[in-house]
Amino acid sequence: MSNSSQLKFFSRLALATAASLVFSGAATAADKTLTVYTYESFITEWGPGAKVAEAFEKTCECKVNYVGVADGVELLTRLKLEGEASKADIVLGLDTNLVAEAKATGFFVPHGVEATGVTVPGNFSDDTFLPYDYGHFAVVYDTETLKTPPKSLKELVEGDPSQKIVIEDPRTSTPGLGLLLWVKAVYGDEAGAAWTKLKDRVLTVTPGWSEAYGLFTKGEAPMVLSYTTSPAYHMVAENTERYQAAAFSEGHYIQIEVAGMTKNAKEPELAKQFLAFMTGPDFQSIIPTTNWMMPVAATKEPLPDAFNKLVKPENTFLLPSEEVAKNRKAWIDEWLAAMSKN
Repeated sequence: MSNSSQLKFFSRLALATAASLVFSGAATAADKTLTVYTYESFITEWGPGAKVAEAFEKTCECKVNYVGVADGVELLTRLKLEGEASKADIVLGLDTNLVAEAKATGFFVPHGVEATGVTVPGNFSDDTFLPYDYGHFAVVYDTETLKTPPKSLKELVEGDPSQKIVIEDPRTSTPGLGLLLWVKAVYGDEAGAAWTKLKDRVLTVTPGWSEAYGLFTKGEAPMVLSYTTSPAYHMVAENTERYQAAAFSEGHYIQIEVAGMTKNAKEPELAKQFLAFMTGPDFQSIIPTTNWMMPVAATKEPLPDAFNKLVKPENTFLLPSEEVAKNRKAWIDEWLAAMSKN
């Protein structure tokens, strides 16, 4: 990717907003439409959305219509606001941290799909939500501007305040929520104090991942909260190892992304067909080099060599979804109080 192309690419990221946008798959002669709510990075021109729609439409005699919001947590917020009026058949982009809260809304129904061959760390399985990819959260850093990255969450929290990081808002973003839970998993009752220390290193808090990563690659900060898989993009698409993920000695919090079908789906059989397709090789082969996450099932070809160079966490954190649902508001309030202290 040329410098000018890269600038245009990340300019589009920086301009991403939480406003809804609609993306349609390639036109077909179909008379059925499957409406999929998802996060907007999934349906940008560089994301997997277009390829997924094209591949699925060849099997379904239908059209895929995407409705995008800024990030994963916003999906659940939007569903709560729309209630019974929601047009979603499928919601794709929640993660396991939100499963219990999402099921409690009553908006989702069991999918009835046989998830044969689906494997994720921790062996997550659920009758309502199916996983489609996963990745560990990580601090990604610029090797040209940061020579000694933090080697633990403790070093990140207590490190040089002049070395800034961009993070995402846990109220709107699944990566932001992931960092909140990562800090809680490591620090427990001392999480508030940890956030008070860390806030001096935070350059800004963005609504979603796209804005945060765009600021990072434009050089606004030497670190960003992203994924262990993020460097693979730069190695594959840009042929550079400039951006790397820092391996943390305590371990890394995992994100397992899921999709489910809604109770009021206008096309329930089509929704089930999509979920089954989602766990198959056509969908799974698209994910690694478009969504830059790990597949949950077999792909048509081996992953690019870049994936063998990624940080492989020795310890994985994942709090129970029920615990997250019970405490999310209180933990966010704790974060807000710490981040607002002078």
